[in-house]
Amino acid sequence: MDLASILGIVIGMAIVFTVQILEGGTPTSILLFPAMLLVFGGAFCAAMAGGVLKDAKGFIGSLKKAFTSKVTPPTELLDSVVKLAERARREGLLALEDAVKTVEHPFLKRGLQLAIDGTDPDELHDILHAEVAAKKKADKANVKFIEGMGGYAPTIGIIGTVMGLVHVLENLDKPETLGHSIAAAFVATLWGVLSSNIMFLPLAARLGRLSGIEAEEMELVIDGVLAIQAGSNPRLVAQKLRSLLPPDEMKKAEAAASTKKAA
Repeated sequence: MDLASILGIVIGMAIVFTVQILEGGTPTSILLFPAMLLVFGGAFCAAMAGGVLKDAKGFIGSLKKAFTSKVTPPTELLDSVVKLAERARREGLLALEDAVKTVEHPFLKRGLQLAIDGTDPDELHDILHAEVAAKKKADKANVKFIEGMGGYAPTIGIIGTVMGLVHVLENLDKPETLGHSIAAAFVATLWGVLSSNIMFLPLAARLGRLSGIEAEEMELVIDGVLAIQAGSNPRLVAQKLRSLLPPDEMKKAEAAASTKKAA
């Protein structure tokens, strides 16, 4: 898996607790369950209220994707498509019938199967692009839900602080407990701002980035499948697909191709 989100959140939280200790406090002084329950639970419910139930049900899946998704180098996908193009050029499109079974990329597998089944190129183009558009919409909804939690969390934290201060004012006749009570009241605001800026908003940005990478892969697959269906020269297919890669990845792909050719 790609460890960016895990490392970012874990190290960010470690820095927060380290600073707390360096300032003479203890981690347990900010690990207050009522404040955390209010912020995390309230942010989730507020985001759910601003969307549809389907968005809330997908929250756990979105978190799992953000933490466990593997970012595959696009050069690996490009190599797979070029090898398929070489075989189709050499043996014909129908020869890929067996090769499709071993293809791991689900979108590439569906595209190849449609091409082998004789789908019209224009219809194939429209079908695959429609799938890309549908995926982008679904990803956007997941990102929006977590962004919503990040937007609501600080305000809900303030609500928790106000509730705590109300409790403080109710107990002014106990001056020995005022300091602890006031400090505890502000913990909710701390968790609201902390969860928003170290957890929710970064995770939403991560999901948006993953969605963009996956959409780019799907666009590359579409061009590759259409080129295979048209019987294009594998070298031209490779050159065309390399032009779709980011500059740094394109250089790596070209270097790998040159090494392979020299060998």
